[in-house]
Amino acid sequence: MLAIQGFADENIASISKNQSDDSASVNSNSNANSSDGRVKIVATAVNVLIVDDDPDIRELLSDYLSDNGFVVATAIDADSMHERIEKVVPDVVLMDIGLPGEDGLSLTRYLRERLDIGVIVISGAGDTIDRIVGLEVGADDFIAKPFDPRELRARIKSVVRRYQRPTPEADSTIEPSAQNKSSASKKSTQDEEEKVNLGLSILNLQTRQLHNTDGAEIPLTAMEFELLKTFISRPNRPMTRDQLLNITQNRDWDPYDRSIDIRITRLRRKIELDPGKPQILRTVRGVGYMFVPVTPVTSVAE
Repeated sequence: MLAIQGFADENIASISKNQSDDSASVNSNSNANSSDGRVKIVATAVNVLIVDDDPDIRELLSDYLSDNGFVVATAIDADSMHERIEKVVPDVVLMDIGLPGEDGLSLTRYLRERLDIGVIVISGAGDTIDRIVGLEVGADDFIAKPFDPRELRARIKSVVRRYQRPTPEADSTIEPSAQNKSSASKKSTQDEEEKVNLGLSILNLQTRQLHNTDGAEIPLTAMEFELLKTFISRPNRPMTRDQLLNITQNRDWDPYDRSIDIRITRLRRKIELDPGKPQILRTVRGVGYMFVPVTPVTSVAE
């Protein structure tokens, strides 16, 4: 494992001082689908998975984060990480680079290709190369040891906010009785307008589901849906990676950040006839990406 000189000694006092902080501030508004496909806002504690082979660091961070309202699990290597994720998918993974066996960068790439969860890479050296490679494989943030646990907590909360995309229920407010009939008469039309033809698949913007032409559902992560929705609302318009990150995750793009590219690759595998020669999500050289609709799209307001 990479050196962590002074980490425990420098931070024990800081951790002890802040263990009484208000834990409510780390609760997140996560998405939960109701029986009719609508998204509800549900307050839950943030789940953090610490992947580090140093027992002192695991215990130190676990105690501090637990005392501040986080739900914490730990893993010492790739195998134990996979076991943990099979049981509970965390909101954020704190990934040490210098793990035994499969290293943290490889595991970060694995997570980014399969899950839309936050990943913060932790390095013992603070090397610029570590930071660059970490972002290139899809990490959301990077922090070097030694660090103040309060800074780590702030970074975790920031990453969690990026992945929160709660959408209030369509009928969360009560309509006046005079409007009920009018709303009901428009429902079928709205349902059709909220289905977008993607050639080999249909995206339902109301239920946030993607189906192939046979009606079988194609698994779609929350971030993949947000990207598709963003593209659909801006057809035939080249969009930069910075714009896409700003809209879908409320953060700016780092030149070494490949999280958008990785998600675009995943989406192409799901909606393109030939992902190697995309016709719907096209690359615009020197700019970013552009959505080319199969049929005119007018149903999603910007």
